[in-house]
Amino acid sequence: MKTKLYILFFLLSTSLFAQKVTTSIDTTKNKIGAEFKLTLKTTVDTASKVTFSNAKNFGNLEVIRSYPIDTIKKDNVYELIKKYGLTQFDSGKYVVPRIPVLINNKTVFSDSIAVEVNNVAVDTLKQKMHDIKDIIPAESGIGNWWKYLLGFLLIIGLGFLVYYFIKKRQAKKLEEIVYKTPIEKATSLIKILETKQLWQKGEIKTYYSELTDITRNYIEEEIQVPAMESTTSELINALRKVANQKKLKLSKETLANLERVLKQADLVKFAKSKPLDFEIEEDKNRIQNSIITIHKSIPEVKIEEGESALDELQKEKLLKVKKSKRVFWSVFIVIGILFITIITLVLTKGVDFVKDSLLGHPTKELVEGEWVYSEYGNPAIKIETPKVLKRTDVSASLPKEGLALTKEMQTFTYGSMLDNFFLSLSTFKYKQEGEIDLNKVLDGSIQMMEARGAINILVKPEEFSTPQGVNGIRGTGSLSMSNPLDKTKSEKMHYETLIFNQNGGLQQIIIMYENEEQYAEIIAKRVLNSVELTKINE
Repeated sequence: MKTKLYILFFLLSTSLFAQKVTTSIDTTKNKIGAEFKLTLKTTVDTASKVTFSNAKNFGNLEVIRSYPIDTIKKDNVYELIKKYGLTQFDSGKYVVPRIPVLINNKTVFSDSIAVEVNNVAVDTLKQKMHDIKDIIPAESGIGNWWKYLLGFLLIIGLGFLVYYFIKKRQAKKLEEIVYKTPIEKATSLIKILETKQLWQKGEIKTYYSELTDITRNYIEEEIQVPAMESTTSELINALRKVANQKKLKLSKETLANLERVLKQADLVKFAKSKPLDFEIEEDKNRIQNSIITIHKSIPEVKIEEGESALDELQKEKLLKVKKSKRVFWSVFIVIGILFITIITLVLTKGVDFVKDSLLGHPTKELVEGEWVYSEYGNPAIKIETPKVLKRTDVSASLPKEGLALTKEMQTFTYGSMLDNFFLSLSTFKYKQEGEIDLNKVLDGSIQMMEARGAINILVKPEEFSTPQGVNGIRGTGSLSMSNPLDKTKSEKMHYETLIFNQNGGLQQIIIMYENEEQYAEIIAKRVLNSVELTKINE
């Protein structure tokens, strides 16, 4: 039964090796304070448990650095390489003592090595002596993200206030323009009204309100009729009376056109009428023609036409210049605020943070997205993931001998082994109960990854237990995945797996992501910390 289960996972048989520790050092002579690099090597089978010393001193030598263990897989065995950085600040001859290494609860010692520490010759005639520099305090960044958000909102708010102030100030200046005649004021205000493009933006009610106010103000100033307080009917009747009294040449057509526009404005303001675009354009033309007709009907006061035309031209130019300045300063302020904000974030949070926040990042979006807590497979695994895992059929990749022993098999995945983040969850239930060597299952997983293009696989196995008391094995390490489009290129990946064996069942979780993916590391920790297993007897 056991042998066939091992075939299911491409498992290999292992052999026992003599437990021995090889000792070497990079140099036996060094200067005071310089590092001696001590190397311990041992070769063990995949099921062995090895513990290296964590002592702070080896004899009279101080351990200044304990390097991570390098694991090299050769066939069915691991070569473990442990390096220590040693130093001594007094000259003399010393001995690196025999260092204990615990292999499968049995202590094996390294060889002792003699080293020599020499003084550093200092010529004070050639080398000047300097005072010790003062301690430079480390710069502390802002710790809470909400402070950045608050600062950003304050900058945006300040930008809007500046823009509003400039716009209001320019609008006030335009209102303060002194016009020589009512007709000049009316025609100028109509042109300014057109530049606002109110009705084109859907603000038809505001457009008609301003247009009729310009007209009523002109009539009131030009022929002294209380136009602002009068209704449309009252205003038209008053114009007829004044035309008869002052003998103004106002045709019935002019009054009819003016009345038509004023009534249209009343419908827009009070009945929510929405004229068509061409109707709005025609109403504007009727108002302009009515104002000009009323102006021509009044006895003229002679004014030099050249002077009047020149003043109007100058005012038009002034309006254009002020509008251009307002647009320029508005754009300049917005760009300046954005530039300052980006520079501040780069200096405080780093280039990667700004790039990922502005341009987006796939794994960052997974971290910040809505996570899903769900149950998968049988025996079930409860786990929290950034996305719902999809069921995947892997039966075609397993040998027939293994499938014959499998009662139930389910696999769920997210992404692929070539993506920034890959997650696989598998559960197996067998027809007969039996114990499985989880180390060999781990070996089988490594072989399957090799079959999919993984190379230079380094995995460190260690025992693992869930809060529910289910024992298993955890494998962490690294590998390289070759690019299917360009075989000469490969991506370095980090690899983690959890494997659990219960009576009649096996549960396995595999996580893989690129080495430089900081957000993927956050995802992996959160996923692994959320794992809960359902026991078979439940």
